[in-house]
Amino acid sequence: MKNSVQLIGHVGQEPEIKNLEGGKRIANISIATNEVYYRENGDKVEQTQWHRVTAWGKTADIIERFVTKGKEIGIEGKLTHRSYDDKDGNKRYVTEVIANEILLIGK
Repeated sequence: MKNSVQLIGHVGQEPEIKNLEGGKRIANISIATNEVYYRENGDKVEQTQWHRVTAWGKTADIIERFVTKGKEIGIEGKLTHRSYDDKDGNKRYVTEVIANEILLIGK
């Protein structure tokens, strides 16, 4: 099976756009997805999951131009995992979606 992720959710904060060496552009956002279900006793349960999303190139340009905090969007991409050492030398782990496509939903 192919590593493929599709999410629809709301953007949690204004996009972070960076220009890298060589003219490459990157956009970082987080989106919230909500799930609602009912327990056997009828109690309603709502869960929100936050997803870190990174986009490159033209997809980053679209995010910069059209995406703002609170906007509902759809993302198609792949799930990645990486690690890095923070400024204190601690190993940090990151799971994120690398967006290939974005769908602007709503107003």
